[in-house]
Amino acid sequence: MPGLYLHVPFCKQACHYCNFHFSTSLRLKGPLVEAMTKEIRWRAGYLSERKLTSIYFGGGTPSLLSAAELDALFEVIYDCFEVAPEAEVTLEANPDDLSAARLAELRATPVNRLSIGVQSFQEADLRYMNRAHNAGEARHCLDLALAAGFHDITIDLIYGAPTTTDAHWQENMAIAFAYGLPHLSCYALTVEPRTALDHQVKHGQSAPIDDEQAGRQFLQLMDAAAIAGYEHYEISNFALPGRHARHNSSYWLGEPYLGVGPAAHSFDGASRQWNVANNARYVKWMEALDAAHTPWDALAGSLFEREQLSAYDRYNEYVLTRLRTHWGCRIADVEAMSPALAAHLRQQAQPFVAGGEMELRQGVYYLSQAGRLMADGIAAALFADAGEAGK
Repeated sequence: MPGLYLHVPFCKQACHYCNFHFSTSLRLKGPLVEAMTKEIRWRAGYLSERKLTSIYFGGGTPSLLSAAELDALFEVIYDCFEVAPEAEVTLEANPDDLSAARLAELRATPVNRLSIGVQSFQEADLRYMNRAHNAGEARHCLDLALAAGFHDITIDLIYGAPTTTDAHWQENMAIAFAYGLPHLSCYALTVEPRTALDHQVKHGQSAPIDDEQAGRQFLQLMDAAAIAGYEHYEISNFALPGRHARHNSSYWLGEPYLGVGPAAHSFDGASRQWNVANNARYVKWMEALDAAHTPWDALAGSLFEREQLSAYDRYNEYVLTRLRTHWGCRIADVEAMSPALAAHLRQQAQPFVAGGEMELRQGVYYLSQAGRLMADGIAAALFADAGEAGK
């Protein structure tokens, strides 16, 4: 079943590590929400199946939306789509936005799942990352959310920062487990190009990332999460049984989704497209589109870009996403794409199976724990080019 993603590109302040599209100016927030409602109406037909099983407000910081802005978006969503009664409706939020009053407002909306950007329960980590909240707010927001009746909660945690000692990382995990949260998303800190952290590392203002430390803390995470009863169902994601993130799982399983807003991506099974990563241009184009009744496809190259996926593109994406999960890469799925690609997969995977980084069980390739430490490198080694797809 398809999902709907809404990109809300506003933040109070810029985290040093973040390379997502966002603005710290809220000047265009109202016009942009109006433009997003227009895009939803214009593009509702993008999904051949109109019944949504997941809606995800990402960003940016969607918790900066007012109750009226959220209501406007939900009104058009429910007008254009059939939303399954059991649909997962997630809103990303920062701890400093989640007051008791704000949580009460959210409880009055269809939002039934919170994704909270905690990142760490340690003051030193939060200052290093330039987060807007402090360690006290990181805990207090969870107390408030649970008291308000939100029990489908996931939090983000970051490991591998120069300020994150092994002892602090162990404490972060222990606090998260103690809350009994059904889901955790845990990421190694990376230095992304053109971020503040990238500038700081290049100019000696911050220590470079220690890959050995990050790998060690990832191993600690995998062991601790297993003991706490969490399934490691995707490289960065852990869930109690039956509590997988439905929306994100649809990405990894190759299901279609519609992305709305600046920089949002969409996938229909055969092609991908992504909107312009510029708030002012997005608003301008949506105003012009509404006034002229221009076909959406006529704006390819200006408002959005599109890529038609070749056979080897689809294979490479399948390997990249599925290998990260506990569903693994099924040889039968690749065989259905192309017998030549299935033969390529078997050949390229053999050294990793022999080395213990991958396992082959009943026609499915999985990463071992050792393999998860080098998931991207293994996936790259399994990729095919156009020549392989055509054999």
